[in-house]
Amino acid sequence: MSNLSELELQNLRHLIGGYETSHCKMNAYAQQSQDAQVKQFFAKAAQSAMQNKQDLMQFLS
Repeated sequence: MSNLSELELQNLRHLIGGYETSHCKMNAYAQQSQDAQVKQFFAKAAQSAMQNKQDLMQFLS
């Protein structure tokens, strides 16, 4: 892996934080949903956000 610049690290931090926020919000929406399809939609969105966060974090290791 090549070294990341400071700007690239800042961008990664920003993206990772955004995906973490999205994951938390989508989980909360899924838990509050009464409709099964809506609940499933938000649960999948939360899972996708977490996967994206984990993919980005691989650049930091």
